[in-house]
Amino acid sequence: MGIPFANATQQQFVRQLQKRIVAQQNTFVVTANPEIVMYAAQNQKYRDIVLTADYISADGIGIVQAAKTLHTPLPERVTGYETFASLMSWSESQSRKIYFLGAKPAVIAALTKKVATQYPHIQVVGAQDGYFNDDTKVAKTIQESQPDIVFVATGFPRQEQFIAQHRQLTNGLWMGVGGSFDVFVGAVKRAPEFWQKHHLEWFYRLLTDPKRLKRQLVIPKFMWAIHKLKK
Repeated sequence: MGIPFANATQQQFVRQLQKRIVAQQNTFVVTANPEIVMYAAQNQKYRDIVLTADYISADGIGIVQAAKTLHTPLPERVTGYETFASLMSWSESQSRKIYFLGAKPAVIAALTKKVATQYPHIQVVGAQDGYFNDDTKVAKTIQESQPDIVFVATGFPRQEQFIAQHRQLTNGLWMGVGGSFDVFVGAVKRAPEFWQKHHLEWFYRLLTDPKRLKRQLVIPKFMWAIHKLKK
């Protein structure tokens, strides 16, 4: 569907990002699931933003299955949360500077508290919840603090729009991570290992949060779009 996904394993992907952080290379990462791909197909402005990313990772088994169906297979899914978690552990060992942006005020407060305890060597140079109307102050803080990594958890399309507009403020990694902050602090539970192994995380999330039904309806639409491409 015109979205160029990174052809890498989770481990290879994280290592490449680490190299770019060390080299101070400005990097924009989009973690794309079927919902993002479908939104990009319907919104040209958002699609254009996604295509400016340095890497687009296959954040969902639906993407991996679609790639296989279209005879352009990917090694495995590369989830946004696992990439986030790996980079957090690595940043602890490297004493990297991180700016956290997004989620609810209570979540961002819990996140900074947990990072201080679990990752004491990470330099948190900023932590702002997602409830802001003016980008200017946030952008200024990022520019002044020069973080190695900016994690943006405001959900698509807002997080990608913000990154595309401000990524040149610092020569670091800019990555949209959706609900990763909520999972990290325990505000949202990730699917148990059984559901993950059987690629049913989406179904687990639907069972535990029925309000997601409207969003999940995009999956059959995505599958149908892939089916038509196969023909």
